[in-house]
Amino acid sequence: MKVAIIGSGYVGLTTGVCLSFVGHEVTCLDVDPQRVATLRAGAAPFHEPHLGDMLRSVRLRYTTDYAEAIPSAEVIFIAVGTPSRGDGSPNLEYLEAAARSIGEHLGPAYSVVVNKSTVPIGSGNWVESIVRDAFRQKNQGQRPENFAVASNPEFLREGSAIHDSLFPDRVVIGADQQQALERLYSLYRPLLDQSFTPPRFLPRPDGFGAVPLISADLASAELIKYAANAFLALKISYINEIGQLANRVGADVQLVARGMGLDARIGTRFLQAGIGWGGSCFGKDTAALVSTAAEYQLEMPIVQAARKINSRQRELVVERLLGAMKLLKGKTVGLLGLAFKPNTDDLRDAPALDIARKLLERGARVRAHDPVALAAARSLHPDLGVTWCEAAEEVADEADALVLVTDWPDYRELDWAALATRMRHPLILDGRHFLDAARLRALGFQYLAV
Repeated sequence: MKVAIIGSGYVGLTTGVCLSFVGHEVTCLDVDPQRVATLRAGAAPFHEPHLGDMLRSVRLRYTTDYAEAIPSAEVIFIAVGTPSRGDGSPNLEYLEAAARSIGEHLGPAYSVVVNKSTVPIGSGNWVESIVRDAFRQKNQGQRPENFAVASNPEFLREGSAIHDSLFPDRVVIGADQQQALERLYSLYRPLLDQSFTPPRFLPRPDGFGAVPLISADLASAELIKYAANAFLALKISYINEIGQLANRVGADVQLVARGMGLDARIGTRFLQAGIGWGGSCFGKDTAALVSTAAEYQLEMPIVQAARKINSRQRELVVERLLGAMKLLKGKTVGLLGLAFKPNTDDLRDAPALDIARKLLERGARVRAHDPVALAAARSLHPDLGVTWCEAAEEVADEADALVLVTDWPDYRELDWAALATRMRHPLILDGRHFLDAARLRALGFQYLAV
């Protein structure tokens, strides 16, 4: 099947390489010429495990020209960014521009235009009207009868996006036309049936079978995405709120989480207490859910509380340091980890950057390291006032405290005894309950956790 994908970010490029891998003819379109040039050179424009291997395993076409990608496409994915505005509502200007350009270049054959971007409920109908109007303007008022709009939300985890695309736990498609649903079923059938041979570097999980398909109307498919991400955000914020109580009463929040998670109705995933969530999804999607509800005169107090608790966790890092050090002015604090999670270089809504700003505001000196995201941090935040360190050991030089922000496996393997000797005061705040507390205490560290 001929597929066009507009946007070559995490979602678009991952979708493209995986659909190409299972046999489809895929063209990736991006309005950024530099990104297209990078992809044509065979390089991945961002860090994602196995993405480079996948790019070398498939044949993708890359273009900046809608006239090259759209007219012959049977399925057209829109995978552009929808960043939050100041009021929490998503910025849909890139989505609107993509929809308009699709309408101007639709070919004679039937096409399904798919919202892959996370979009507000009702966006499917809005995109359809934009495509239709653009087609009419380009074709002297002729009515387009050769397309339908569908929703196909993504559920990828950065750091395991290729795995999640090839071996998904479900595929959700939404459309108000049966023909559109049938085309998307045909597109995804190799993944649904798991009839493809997996790549040698990413074998199929043991016991992994057929993938469930959820077919829905447009609005339901759009809401499934928001509801799923908001629920995961709620779980994280909930265990962090319990963690604050555990700290007051002398309980171990990790044991509490394990005792809760073994209940099959609850589950252990997303019950890791710590600094909280960041990245491009949870913050943006929970804000959009609250904003959408407000349009219908509804409040979302549970979702709002989850957002408030998550923001509070970053402030708690500073409070814990103040409690142990009494003052931060003139002190040096080293941050281990900048990306919002391991196995990515994504700095969007990264807790480390927020924590760094709060420390700097209080007069601290901040040093930081990340095994992958350091170059991105330097490029995107040159004026932050942080000293960027090439080696993890450098953050400990004359430091009064270290904060483990991102749970990169590399940090577990550091020579912590040597780090203690480089510090003025061997104090470590473990923001992810990731390090061996007993071992660090035995090495002379004052160990704190969020």
